[in-house]
Amino acid sequence: MDEIETLYEGDYLRLQRIGTWEFVQRVNARGAVVIVAVTPDDELLMVEQPRPALNGPVLELPAGLVGDIAGEEDEALAVAAARELEEETGFRPARLEYMTGGPPSAGLSGETLWFYRAYELERVGAGGGDDSEDITVHAIALNDVDAWLAAREAEGLPVDPKIYTGLYFIRRKRA
Repeated sequence: MDEIETLYEGDYLRLQRIGTWEFVQRVNARGAVVIVAVTPDDELLMVEQPRPALNGPVLELPAGLVGDIAGEEDEALAVAAARELEEETGFRPARLEYMTGGPPSAGLSGETLWFYRAYELERVGAGGGDDSEDITVHAIALNDVDAWLAAREAEGLPVDPKIYTGLYFIRRKRA
């Protein structure tokens, strides 16, 4: 295999090339956790936040980077998942279960996503993210979530496909 050539490195991303293949790597994190969380009222937790790459808001599952905090570069995946869920939604899980992991876009990035299911949620805050984020929390009844998502898409709001991955795991456990 050809050597890796760095074409550009910013504060958060590095653009690299091997032969003719170009891809990005994170500079400041090991990957990301995605959290599938259902409230005690049987509602799926989702977040809506601005995404500059899409020039507007996107509907997503709660998620966040792993190892992006100075001094915590080696944090456990489950610790990052619990931290991000609470920060983004205001809910704290009593326990987390690893579900799956893999690349979100293997042709674009070497990043790995790790999916966790959060159980026994307790509301401990308002959520909304940290000072640099503008997150709106949505808690939608599982019985209504398919229609609700279709309505958001019809309005033009991009819906991250990882939501459907989370719903697959929820529904598989209930079957």
